Amino acid sequence: MSVSKKSFSDAASLYTIENKNGMQVVVSDFGGVLQALRVPDKNGDLVDVVCGYDTVEEYQNNPQYQGQLVGRFANRIGGAEFTLQGETYKLDANEGKNVLHGGFKPYGIRMWDARTEENAVEFTLLSPDGDQGMPGNATISVIYRLSEENALHIKYHAVADKDTYFNLTNHAYFNLAGHDSGTIMDQYMQLACSKITAIDAEFIPTGELMDVTGTAMDFLEEKQIGRDIDMRECEQIQMGNGYDHNYVIDEPGYDKPFVRCFSEKSGIVMEGYTDLPGVQVYSGNNMGAVKGGKGGAYYPCHGGFCLETQYFPDTPNKSNFPSCFYQAGQAFESETIYKFSKL
Repeated sequence: MSVSKKSFSDAASLYTIENKNGMQVVVSDFGGVLQALRVPDKNGDLVDVVCGYDTVEEYQNNPQYQGQLVGRFANRIGGAEFTLQGETYKLDANEGKNVLHGGFKPYGIRMWDARTEENAVEFTLLSPDGDQGMPGNATISVIYRLSEENALHIKYHAVADKDTYFNLTNHAYFNLAGHDSGTIMDQYMQLACSKITAIDAEFIPTGELMDVTGTAMDFLEEKQIGRDIDMRECEQIQMGNGYDHNYVIDEPGYDKPFVRCFSEKSGIVMEGYTDLPGVQVYSGNNMGAVKGGKGGAYYPCHGGFCLETQYFPDTPNKSNFPSCFYQAGQAFESETIYKFSKL
């Protein structure tokens, strides 16, 4: 196992973690981005399975949040405000009247402090009181760790000096046939998720936990991602312009994967585990708007999928959702694991 470092810009660096199998995790202290994830395919060749960019400048202008660490509250908060203990907090409305991924000053375009271990890189960020409109001075750390068993561990830790909300995630776009291989429509996905949080036309949860069984939203049995994505008679498909929904994980934890995906082309299999209650499944519906990925790759519409483990969107305004409230001094801790194997 090794960790190496090289320049990414005048201020930023790239860190590469490599295990005995040749698998590589490449991350940066700029935005804490997951810049590359090279996994052995069925022939033993390394395939980079995350989309991204070659330069810091491109990550600075990254409207799709590719590879970024996201917080203090990932996903959306309706009306860009919430009330906590009688006080109303106004947030940056960067998506119409709502806030998405922290607003105009996302964590994914900031410099993080970096520390390396034998098989890991830890990034730390200080988020001051009032940052993004959120209460409390917060210390946030994220550890990317690679195992010899080809598992990527992403561990989150955050604590603030005031009562606050935490919801941290990573916004990687996966393409298991290779980041430059075209769309993910023929790749397979299975989700251990019987419900979604239904959304309105602005992608804000209505509060309803909707059963997916037998609908276009149903991934309880494995199916190709593109099979039902154009089923416009499904209202939720219409609302999301495809898949852009929080799925409610039936059994959060590390005994059972919440997701299993694979590409027949590469033979790469990915399983995901998390202790969080939800995962935003996004089918890259808006990817075709951005050109110029790594190595000059063009990422088409549906060129990658996201699995953003999370508390549910708009949780601060939904009393029936699992709480993401943390008292002053109380630590938020979570871990998401992606295990890679072959068909």
